[in-house]
Amino acid sequence: MDLDALVAARRAEWERLDALSRTRRLTSDDVDELVARYRAASADLADIKTSAGRSVEGDRLSMILSRARLRLTGAPENVLRQIPRFFLQQLPAALYRVRWTTLVVALVFVAIATLVAFWVSGDPAAVAALGSQAQLEQYAENDFTAYYSENPAAVFAGTVWTNNAWIAAQCVLFGITGLWPAMVLMQNAVSIGQAAAILISFDRGDVFLLHIAPHGLLELTCIFVAGATGFHIFWAWIAPGRRSRGEALAAAGRSLATVAIGLIIALALAGLVEGFVTAQPWPWPVKIGIGALALGVFLAYMLGLGRVAARSGETGDLTEYEAGTPRLVVG
Repeated sequence: MDLDALVAARRAEWERLDALSRTRRLTSDDVDELVARYRAASADLADIKTSAGRSVEGDRLSMILSRARLRLTGAPENVLRQIPRFFLQQLPAALYRVRWTTLVVALVFVAIATLVAFWVSGDPAAVAALGSQAQLEQYAENDFTAYYSENPAAVFAGTVWTNNAWIAAQCVLFGITGLWPAMVLMQNAVSIGQAAAILISFDRGDVFLLHIAPHGLLELTCIFVAGATGFHIFWAWIAPGRRSRGEALAAAGRSLATVAIGLIIALALAGLVEGFVTAQPWPWPVKIGIGALALGVFLAYMLGLGRVAARSGETGDLTEYEAGTPRLVVG
């Protein structure tokens, strides 16, 4: 094959292919022409590589074909365009999907914590099993409240945030086990119940509620959401429906793993409330009001914006280009 002769004969066709791949708006006829010229140019490139090996003309044609291939198959969105979609559509839709499971988790959690609190506080032997009288009195009278002010507010807020974010991430990432989120939720419910029981036994139950409420409203809600998300991922594996277990699990993992990112941000807000509000000598209605406002913002985002995103067809999953074309199933 004469390489120079081929280049001279095909140059106009290659330039036309390059022009089509750069055109922003293509008509149906343009698309048909783009596909036809792409196939022809691919055959030309194969001939060039077979007979002449690597050449300048072949490299140039390869670049033209690469650009045309991107035009035919699509290209990823600009990152700056993906960020608004993530926060305004993907994340709220994913949060909205787990709303009812979150409510069930919250009710069970509160029931367990309340049961432990009143059962332990009503049994002197159970209270004594938690520590000596002096230790328990020290905790109820000083240590419980001192916990919120013994470190600088910024350091305390950061520590609380990283700890809670790790707990939430575990519930989501290890949700496939089904047992891990249940264990984490149970441990936290029992821990809170025991702390409440100690203060109740020393007639300081009001102190417990007043110190937990400002930050706990949002913080515990985030943990409930994390647990619910983990259970959804587990259920996608257990009951995949008409899809294979791998496909169902991949879809649930992609769409619900975004919740972990949202919870990290929400828990940062809860950490700020716990670090900078809970220990302040302000009236309790003010502190609890700030906590309630933080929770209200989160619920408005989860239920309000999430409902709008879900009604528009958003599921929290990646786009078809990012995730790959799904396999169609009957029904």
